[in-house]
Amino acid sequence: MTDEVGVVTGDLTLRSELAGTDLTLRVQYKDADEWYVVTGGRAKLADPSDLDAVHTLAVALLHRPEG
Repeated sequence: MTDEVGVVTGDLTLRSELAGTDLTLRVQYKDADEWYVVTGGRAKLADPSDLDAVHTLAVALLHRPEG
């Protein structure tokens, strides 16, 4: 689910952006130009070095090949 266009499915790319301690998760359709904010995909990180772990967790939560 995204804030801008609702449900997205198919081959997607996930990007974890960090600005200071503000995290934003975005997805895009493979090879597309547009990025969409994942609904609920904004948070503050206590430690910016946690970004890789949070990204790995987000991939695991969002990757649902069975639907």
